[in-house]
Amino acid sequence: MNALILAGSRGPADPMAQAAGVSHKALAPVGGVPMLLRVAEALRESGRFQRLYVCIEDASVIFKVPGLEAMHRNRLLETIAAADSPAASVAAALKRIDLAQPLLVTTGDHPLLTPAILERFLDLAPKDCDLAVALAPADVVSAAYPGAIRTFYKLGGKRYSGCNLFLARSGKVAAIAAYWRKLEAFRKQPLKLIWSVGPLAFLKTVLGLMTTEDAFAHLSRKAGGVIKHVELPIAEAAIDVDKPADLELAERILATRP
Repeated sequence: MNALILAGSRGPADPMAQAAGVSHKALAPVGGVPMLLRVAEALRESGRFQRLYVCIEDASVIFKVPGLEAMHRNRLLETIAAADSPAASVAAALKRIDLAQPLLVTTGDHPLLTPAILERFLDLAPKDCDLAVALAPADVVSAAYPGAIRTFYKLGGKRYSGCNLFLARSGKVAAIAAYWRKLEAFRKQPLKLIWSVGPLAFLKTVLGLMTTEDAFAHLSRKAGGVIKHVELPIAEAAIDVDKPADLELAERILATRP
């Protein structure tokens, strides 16, 4: 299969990029190694991927990272121009990438990603869907790192954190990406966002009355493709680096690894 890494810039005001003195947050070092390189190396070491695509505005910046430059020189990695949002970037990338093979999508700010996490996700991902989405149970994350501040979503009687791991299995993912773009456009217009999701479904989700299966079945109908979730019981899968506290936690975890 192939993999797409979203590494687009959040603009010149991105505090994490500014603090690290880099153009893109994904290039910020964690434990002395750029996050994007850590992600690409995890994908390469898994042995599951034929081609790695990095979605980034300026392809030249990856040539400043020797490990990424070597992957590009060896024809393992190539770049695709990023658009103005994650959903738009995915939609643009899908016009370049042949979905005759499955496509894993992740982000460049996921420095704790490992081949073991990838293997677990790929092994658990259902085959009877167009898109599989990884979710880590909140109790797993909180038990492993009780002081960590994460965003959890309540579905039914459980809470989950997103893992920035998706597996696209068919061309219907283009329709799902288009729906995602629509929701992104309404992120500052709550009423339009609620209307797009469906007022009743939104209310049930807020009240915890919609199960995970019901929620993804509803999203599937709205998006035009079958979306299913994968419960990934690995705390590190849910930890990306968006703020200084995340960076501190990621470096602490990496320091304990062999």
